Amino acid sequence: MVLPMANPIERRVGFIGTGNMAEAMIRGLLGARVIEAERIAGSDPRRERAQELHDKYGIYTTTHNEDVCRRAEIVVLSIKPQILPSVCDEIAPHLKPAGLVISIAAGIPAAVIEAHLPSGTRLVRVMPNTPALVGAGASAIAAGTHATQEDLAVAQQLFDAVGVTVVLDESQLDAVTGLSGSGPAYVFLIIEALSDAGVKMGLSRYQAQALAAQTVLGSAQLLLETNEHPGRLKDMVTSPGGTAIVGLHTLEAGGLRTTLINAVEAATRRSRELGEAALLTVKRS
Repeated sequence: MVLPMANPIERRVGFIGTGNMAEAMIRGLLGARVIEAERIAGSDPRRERAQELHDKYGIYTTTHNEDVCRRAEIVVLSIKPQILPSVCDEIAPHLKPAGLVISIAAGIPAAVIEAHLPSGTRLVRVMPNTPALVGAGASAIAAGTHATQEDLAVAQQLFDAVGVTVVLDESQLDAVTGLSGSGPAYVFLIIEALSDAGVKMGLSRYQAQALAAQTVLGSAQLLLETNEHPGRLKDMVTSPGGTAIVGLHTLEAGGLRTTLINAVEAATRRSRELGEAALLTVKRS
């Protein structure tokens, strides 16, 4: 039985750039039946990539960015930050006057993007993360200068298809980049270290990695479903004089908590620096 679409998006959505994140969104939107394939368009400079996505999802694809802009009322900029200004200059004449632009380029402030788009363009910035590739992303959404509450709701609907979303002020997006944007790298390092420890203690690499990954996944799911404070869930695992408390003592002695806090702080600071550098280019022009 085919399920009806729940609150479907009636407008057409176009992706400028169809890399991994764009494909994750396309797959999520179609899987959640948020939008019909006929209403999605995507552009990629590689003809074979455009053809691949057309064959896989039944969407319209092209190698020309302007074709997407002419078709879509919602344009998602899913391209590398380094080329974002030049691509915005390219597509600006072709955007629909009442359209919405969504940028997922990390570290590029709304003011920089708006400077390369027609005056008054409604823009929403989104900071997703790589688990969106498996429908488990964490995305933060912030309004640009002219975006409306309806625009934020549309962006939320799009990114809810590949995980969970939160709406924040743009000033908080650097912290999001340091936490959830860069966070998967920290978690992968932790999983790798746990796996190495299992191998050291006699487990096979396959066994150790499977157990480490499932432990992280299950712990996160337990936290989200119970909404308990992580400290209380930690205490549920530890018993007097037991193994977990000894392991926790070792982690505290090694400064794990402080190191993770410092990592998020450093990544946030770096994101802010990149944004400020991008803003300088606008002020000079």
